[in-house]
Amino acid sequence: MASRLNPYLSFRDDARQAMEFYKGVFGGTLTLNTFGESGAPEGADADKIMHAQLEAENGFTLMASDTPAGMEHHPGTNISVSLSGDDADDLRGYWDKLSEGGTVTVPFEKQVWGDEFGACVDKFGIPWMVNVVQG
Repeated sequence: MASRLNPYLSFRDDARQAMEFYKGVFGGTLTLNTFGESGAPEGADADKIMHAQLEAENGFTLMASDTPAGMEHHPGTNISVSLSGDDADDLRGYWDKLSEGGTVTVPFEKQVWGDEFGACVDKFGIPWMVNVVQG
C-alpha cells in the first residue's frame, strides 16, 4: 500500500454514530472494531469503538475512535477536515450533508478568491471546510 495522509478523529462516546453519519455523506465501506472485540471484553469501554475506518470509493479515508474512560478528551478547534476540488456537484452534496444539523461558520458561497467555499462544524463537533475550485 502506498503512503497516505488521512484524518483520525477522536470522540468521547459517539464514534460509531459519527462514522455511520460520514458513511451516509461519502458512501464507501465502514469497518468498526470495538475494544471488546480487540481483547478488552469486560468493562465500560467494551462496546466503544477502538478503531473505525471509512474507505470511500473516491479515495477519501476517515479513521476514528472513542476515547476510553479515564483518558482526557479535548474537542478543539486546532484542526479542520478540508474537502476541495473541481467536482462541484459532489462537493456541494457533501456540504449539504455535513452542515445539516451542525453550525455554519462561513456560508457556502463565492468568495473573494473566486472559489465557492464554506466552513461548518458538523453535529459531532468536527470542523469542515469545503472549497469548489473555479476553473
